[in-house]
Parts: sequence; structure tokens; C-alpha cells
Amino acid sequence: MKNTPINYNIVNQKIKESNLQSVGRASIRMIKKLVDDIENATGERYIRMEMGIPGFPPLKIGIEAEKKALDAGVPAIYPDIFGIPQLKREIKRFVKLFLNLDISAESCIPTVGSMQGSYAAFLTLNRMYPEREGTLFIDPGFPVHKQQIRTMGQEYMSFDVYNYRGDKLKEKVESYLSTGKVSTILYSNPNNPSWICFTENELKIIGDLANKYNVIVIEDLAYFGMDFRKDYSVPGQPPYQPTVAKYTGNYVLLISSSKVFSYAGQRIGMMVISDKVFETRAPGLLRYYQYDTVGRAMIFGTVYSLSSGTAHTPQFALAAILKAVNNGEFNLLDQVKEYGRKAKIMKKMFTDNGFKIVYDKDEDQPIADGFYFTFSYPGMNAEELLHELLYYGISAISLLITGSERTEGIRACVSLVRRGQFSDLEFRLKRFHADHPIS
Repeated sequence: MKNTPINYNIVNQKIKESNLQSVGRASIRMIKKLVDDIENATGERYIRMEMGIPGFPPLKIGIEAEKKALDAGVPAIYPDIFGIPQLKREIKRFVKLFLNLDISAESCIPTVGSMQGSYAAFLTLNRMYPEREGTLFIDPGFPVHKQQIRTMGQEYMSFDVYNYRGDKLKEKVESYLSTGKVSTILYSNPNNPSWICFTENELKIIGDLANKYNVIVIEDLAYFGMDFRKDYSVPGQPPYQPTVAKYTGNYVLLISSSKVFSYAGQRIGMMVISDKVFETRAPGLLRYYQYDTVGRAMIFGTVYSLSSGTAHTPQFALAAILKAVNNGEFNLLDQVKEYGRKAKIMKKMFTDNGFKIVYDKDEDQPIADGFYFTFSYPGMNAEELLHELLYYGISAISLLITGSERTEGIRACVSLVRRGQFSDLEFRLKRFHADHPIS
């Protein structure tokens, strides 16, 4: 038995009982279940960094609006598939005030979280043209997006952007688009898991190539405005959240309420389709839908068949939240800036104890401190490191499941780590460093 902060034998036992072939290649939910089991068996609390769960209470503005809707009997009524009017209006305003984009309310569709938005986008957009039905993922990325593609039986290509930042991005992306097989491009910005953020130069490269090859960019803005190096929180004033939509009309934006509004449990998100894409006619859609226009196929074909729209009362909650934000009555980012403050402290604890930050630059600038960061430890690959950290009461996920080629990398999420746990984290990292001297 080794003398580790968490009982070595119990951790071993629970890993065996999990039937995981490799902890380092386990999914996020599998890691969560394993750590839950170890905590229950040992009574010890882990530094939980595997799940991207909001670390703050849900916004009261939303709760109160949802209560009123419940009391008014809204749950007895089917919502319109395309969303309640007041929410669509506020999404339109939000997009104008915080992205500086003019778009019609018709093109703003509430979804059952951004996950339904991406599923609906893949299902519809990758069927527009029979000769190309695949997605290019600019990785690293959220593993479930590829699972969605596999579930549909569609094709995808992917590459790790680490070595292709700046002007190098153009040749790399074009090498995939020139095959004629790609219908859509997906990336997240800020990025899950690496927290890199594309520069304006990189977004222009992607937008220009989308125009050249008539490909639609699905931009995942799950962490809207959370690059805290700039303040994107003032409605109607620059700087605005960076977006590829500045450079192309071929876009669909996925905007989440889970992180920035801490409203994850109600599964309410926004899919914003450019008016150009919404009105595009693609005869290939008629193979699957009654409509050959993207907007109608998306709403009355895909969203209708997936869920018949989005739960009714959370739409009232999100409408109220967005209205307060749009009116300047509630600051978009005040609460969530704490994620960046915590990340700065935690990253220093790691680097002070021999760890390295894996994705560390946006072109020539250090990445922001935010919701996620990535780390490695000399002499260990990701599978070894993640497995070993479990004995020290630290949980995270491997970058191996995210499309990253950095085989040494681990993703950490700061949201569930309380400041009161910092002393435990520092102690455990020091123990780990002492037990694993760097040659």
C-alpha cells in the first residue's frame, strides 16, 4: 500500500470495479461516476475538475420569470416549435448588442441546450448537398459533438489546431475543404477544452474559406464573452464578442445559457442562423424534408421531430434574463469573472509544482485565465497522469478524448473548485511533485 492522500487500496478497488480499460481514455461522465464512488467509499472530498458544470447559483431573474410562467399555467400549453415571441425578440437584441450582428427574430431559435442546437445543425446542414455530408472539426473540442455525428451515421474530419495558429490555419483548413466533402465546420470559441481563443486574423481566414467553398460554420459560443482579457459585457458598445459572422454570412451560432447565466439544468440554449443560411434553398434537403429551405427544414423538420420545440417555462426565464442583460440592468460577466480569477491562482499552483500548461498561447499572446486550462507533467503521458492523480484526490479528463494530438495533456475545469479547497489542492500537488521527482 502506498501512502497517498486518498486510500490507495480503495482507489485501486474502485478503478477495477469500474471496468474501465483505461481511466485516461474514459468519458467525462465515466470519470464522474468513478470519482463519486471513490468519494463515497473513502469519505474524502476530491478536487473535482472533470465536469464543466456552472459553479454559481442560477440567476434569480430567470427563476422568478419561470415561477410566474408556472403559476400562469404555461406548462399545460405546447410552445411553438420556433420559440415564444418575446424570447426570439430578446435573442435578436442580444445578438445585435453583444455581437454587433443584424439578424431577424425568425432566425433565432431556442433549443434544448446548445447540444440540441448542434445536433439539429448537423442533421440539417450536412444534408443540403448529396455529394458532401461531413463536418470538419477544428480540435480540440467537446467529445460529444463527434458522438452526435457518429450517431447520425455522418462523416467527419478533424485536426488539432495547436500547430496551425495564425496564417498557418489557412492552408490546413483549405486542405480539407478542397476535398469537396465538407458541409460544415465546427469549433468552440473560447475553446473547450483548451481555452484558446481565435484571433480576428484566424476568424477572417475561416470566414473567407467558408465563402470560397460555400461551407457553413457552426460557431459554438458556449462560453460567450468569457475571454476576460477584454470586457465584452457592455451592451451596444465595442469590443464585441469575436465571431466568424463578421467575415461570412455562412454561419450558425450556438449560444448557451448554461455557463454565462448558470442556467444549465433547464436545458435552454439558442441557435442563431444567419438570414442568408435561413433562406437558402438546397434541393438536397428534399430527400429528407418537405421543405428545401434551410430555415423551414430546420424548424419544421429537424427540431419538430427531435423534441417538438423547447420546454415552455425555461423560455420565459431566458427571455427575462436576456432582457435584463440587454437593458443594462444586469452585467453579463460580473459573476463569471470569478472563474478567471480562480484559474490564475490554480494554474500557478500547478506550475509551481512541476506541471506545464499545454495550450498556452493565442498566436503570440498568453491565453486567458478562464473556465478551463490544460496541463501536463514531465515524463508522463495523459493516461498515466490522470490515473495517478486519482490517488492524490484530483480529478480531470484526458485531452485524448477531445481530438487533441497533445498526448500528454489533461483538461481541468475550475468551476466546482471552491477557494476553501485551495489549500487542499496545493498540499496534494506538493505531495504529487515530491512523490514524482522530475529528472
